[in-house]
Order: sequence, then structure tokens, then C-alpha cells
Amino acid sequence: MDFTKPTIEYADLWPMLVVYGVACLGVLVEAFLPRERRFGVQSLLAGAGLVAALVGTILVGRDLDVLGDGAARGTIDVEGTIAIDGPALFLWGIILVFAIGGVLLFAERRLEGGVSSFAGQAAALPGTEAERQASTRGLEHTEVYPLLMFAVGGMMLFPAANDLLTMFVALEVLSLPLYLLCGLARRRRLLSQEAAMKYFMLGAFSSGFFIYGIALVYGFAGSMQFADINEAVRNDLGNDALLLIGLGMMSVGLLFKVGAAPFHQWTPDVYQGAPTAVTAFMAAGTKIAAFGALLRLFYVAFGSDRWTWQPMLWVIAILTMVVGAVLAVVQTDMKRMLAYSSVAHTGFLLTGVLGVQQATELSDGEITSLQAVLFYLTTYGFAMIGAFAVVTLVRDSGGEATTFARWQGLGRRSPLVAGLFAFFLLSMAGIPLTAGFVGKWAVFTVALSAGAWPVVIAAILCSIVAVFFYVRVIVLMFFVDGDPAPGGELAVVTRPSVLTSATIVVGVAATLVLGVVPGPVLDLAGHAGQFLR
Repeated sequence: MDFTKPTIEYADLWPMLVVYGVACLGVLVEAFLPRERRFGVQSLLAGAGLVAALVGTILVGRDLDVLGDGAARGTIDVEGTIAIDGPALFLWGIILVFAIGGVLLFAERRLEGGVSSFAGQAAALPGTEAERQASTRGLEHTEVYPLLMFAVGGMMLFPAANDLLTMFVALEVLSLPLYLLCGLARRRRLLSQEAAMKYFMLGAFSSGFFIYGIALVYGFAGSMQFADINEAVRNDLGNDALLLIGLGMMSVGLLFKVGAAPFHQWTPDVYQGAPTAVTAFMAAGTKIAAFGALLRLFYVAFGSDRWTWQPMLWVIAILTMVVGAVLAVVQTDMKRMLAYSSVAHTGFLLTGVLGVQQATELSDGEITSLQAVLFYLTTYGFAMIGAFAVVTLVRDSGGEATTFARWQGLGRRSPLVAGLFAFFLLSMAGIPLTAGFVGKWAVFTVALSAGAWPVVIAAILCSIVAVFFYVRVIVLMFFVDGDPAPGGELAVVTRPSVLTSATIVVGVAATLVLGVVPGPVLDLAGHAGQFLR
């Protein structure tokens, strides 16, 4: 058999290649640069690389072919394995924006007295003399920046993957760095390592489901590429057992990454144990990338078989919303509450996936399910990264104070910070004049237009429950007596550097603007068009 040289369209892929290139440069910096110079070089290199990739994404988006109706067309590159289309570039853009926010939070050093929130020596056992010496010397892990860049590269490849093997590679590239980052907290080392181990074990288990599902779908369709799979589904080749089992097993892998019930068990433990800067970046970026991949898989590869996977998503969406909302009510830790809130938001997003996909099936003025989900992911990302950035500021003598008892009366001691956190919570609750309200309105509307009214009713009821636990935190901060319990300690707000402050300010501004003037971003999501087939 003759070898055919693959054709790689570098002009379309260069923003993603910049991210991977910067990640590799970061590894070289760790190998050859003196330890005392690594922090500045790594943080500047990562930030500059992400900004360059964001600019490149905008430029590539402007060069896409445009259809007569204004929807971006795009191209299928690298021998049909990567799709550079409007939705992929939209997802690239918001992933890069939140990754820049992640770099700013990673680089924050004022909150820990001149060092970062990452462990000085991850290999040292918690509580040992080696760990104490590393902390005394002010050591820190600057390897977190190339790890973050590799994760971002995987997040960019994941929703752009146009065949099953490329999607699996992207899944592993984005996941493996996150497993490491979750175990690198400077404080509460055992909790952080436990979170990393749980995330790794459950993630490896879900990846096994995903790759086995790929094998079964390949046995059904005889191809890895989404267009060929869709054609095989359309022609009904008769191997329904391979198709159904394969689709179910692949769904397990993707639903794990988005944090849908009953595959959500990792979420509260990982969100609580990981360094909060990692939690903020992961909460926004991973969900965006995973939903992009899920949408492409279901809409492109299995778009002709909606009657098979839609009933499954009905059940998963309702279960996810109920589990997230109910379990969030009983939490007493801020990060765990936000984790279960994230689970509930996954259910709301799955509600949007059930909507009508094609713009040609809609009346004038209506929006597609893809447009609604893209907008919701944008609003969700800004609220989550901003909320976790605020959590990093609330501290006591032991570091970050995340238990509810520590937050009593915070609104009286630090009204500005408490007010900003309350604003993020109100957006997550879907209160009008916030971005969260418009996001929920969009996904509920498209689901109703597709006849999924039972799911929408469940979503509305769970939203009402969610208002309770969000408002409970606001009441705790502003209306509960701030006297500490016997033997307890109230948290105070530590003044951050401009890095964390900028992340919070951008999150607040975006949440407010998208709630008052959502049109431009909705139009941008609509202009992205549909996935290429």
C-alpha cells in the first residue's frame, strides 16, 4: 500500500497550534531556566500565547466562507478529521477568554503572602519535613502553566474533532493535565490529592466506556468520520445493537465530562479539593469544550437518529437538574454548593440540546438549539469564573474559608465583594437583568419549540429550588448576625492584586451586559451557523 502524505491546513489551524507550541515552550522553560525566573516567564508566555490564539481565532473566523443567509460555512481539514466551522470557532473564542482568566488566577500571588496557591513540591508527602521546607523556601510549581496550555489545546480540539479517534485524543489531552492540576493545592494537600485521585480514576473509567463505544460504532459504520457514520445511520445497515450500545457507551464518556447525573459524582469532591483557580478554569472551560463535542457528535454523527438519543437526553436532563438542585440545598460548603449548582446548569444546557437544530425548521425571529446552548455556555462561564475568583478572596487563618459559617455577615465587613458574589449568584439563579436569565430563556424556548415541554416544566421547578439556595447564601452574607460561633472564626476579604481583580471585573461586566443587551452575542452565535456535515 502506498503512503499518501496528509494535507494539513495550517492557515486554519494556527490558533490551536500556537497554544500547543506555547505549551511545549513552557516545558523547555521548566527544563532550562533557573527556578527564580520561571514564574515571570511562564505566566507571560502563557498569557501572550492565549491572546495570540484569540486574535488568530477572530482572524480565521473573518476568513470563513459565508453562505447567502449569513451563516459561516467553514472547512473540513486534516484529511477530514478536524472541522473548522462557525460553532467550533465560537467555542474556541470563549474557551480562550476563560483560559486567559485562568492564567490571571493562576498567577495571583498576593493572597498567599507572595507565593501562588500551588504546592511548592507536589512529590512531598503532606505534613512531612520536605513539604515544610518547600513552603519555607517559597517554592512553587510553575509547571502549572504548560499544563494549563495543554488542557486548553485539548479543549480547542475536542469540539472541532470530526472523527471519533480525534475526539478521543482530544478528550485525553484535555483531561490528563487537569488530573495533575487538581492535586497541586498548597493548602489542604490531602483533600487536593484525594480530589485528583478521584477525578483520575473516574475519568479513566469513563474514557474506557468512550473508547469501547468508538469500537462498536466503527463496527456498525465501518468508518470513524462523522459524515460516514451519519450516512450509515441514515441507510439503516441493520446492526442496530452495535449502534445503540456504542452510542450509549460514548454518551457515558461525554456526560461524565459535562457533569451530568448519574455521572456527576466526581464534581463536588473535585471542585472542593482542587485549587480554586483550577476549579474556576475547569468549571468554565471543560464544560464548554465537552458540550461542544457532545453537540457535534449528536447533531453530525447521529443527527439522523434523533429518535434514539433524544429520549435518553430527556431522562438525563431531568435527572441532572433534580439531583443538582436538591443536593445543592443541603450543602454547607461554598465550593460544593457551586459544584452541585454546576450539575444543575448541565441539566439546563441539556434542555437546550433537545431543541430544534436547523434554522430552516424555525420561524423568523426564533433561535436554534445550537445558538441557545452557545449563548448559555458564554453566560455560565463568566458567572462561574467570577464567582470562584471571589471565593479565593474570602479567607481565615487557615487559608480559603469555604464553609458557610465563615461567611456570616460578610456583607457588613466587605459589602463590595459580597455584593459582587451575590450578583453572580443571582445570574446563576436566572434573575432578570442578568445574563443567566437570558440564557435560561433561550434554552427553555428552543426546548418548548421542539415539544420537550415536560423537560421544560422540570427545569422551571428546579430553577425555583435553585433560587432558594442562592438566596440563602445572600441572606447569610447580608442579614445573618456576623458574630462567630463558639470556637469559630469569621472570614475576611483579602485584597487581591490586579490579576484577580481584573477577572472579577470582567465577569461582572459581561454578566451585566449580556443580561441587558444580549443581542450582539446571540447574533454572533447565530452567525456561527450550524456544524459542518
